[in-house]
Amino acid sequence: MSILLDVADAVTAEITAPMETFSEDFTPVRKVLPDFGIDELKTLHVTVVPHGDEIANLSRTQTLHTVQVDIGVQMRLGPDIDTEIEGLLDLVEEIAAYLRGRRLASLSAAYWQRAAYQPVYSHEHLTQDRVFTSILTVTYLVAVDE
Repeated sequence: MSILLDVADAVTAEITAPMETFSEDFTPVRKVLPDFGIDELKTLHVTVVPHGDEIANLSRTQTLHTVQVDIGVQMRLGPDIDTEIEGLLDLVEEIAAYLRGRRLASLSAAYWQRAAYQPVYSHEHLTQDRVFTSILTVTYLVAVDE
């Protein structure tokens, strides 16, 4: 299996375990291509998707993988759009805070480096379909012996 998928699976497992840590209940799923119909998004979806892997030499016998994984938070909103967005943004920030600096239990070779979400949410999804979509990109460093 690829390091990229290993990290994505480990991130999925990491955010599955501590449900009492988050303000919303969800079951994260790792997918290669997240494709949900509008009706499916009536409930909260948290999807972990491989994003990229930058590979560099660390030494003659090791390579350094800079792995990025996207965590998508999506849900179709009801009439109280401002309040619902606040709650979903809180969840995205909770996931980022939970992963910050944390070693992945199922992949201890991965070191957290950073997290970012830009833009904070998709204005296009919100205006067209009333769907909140936020993509949190987390980056891990993984040294691999050759």
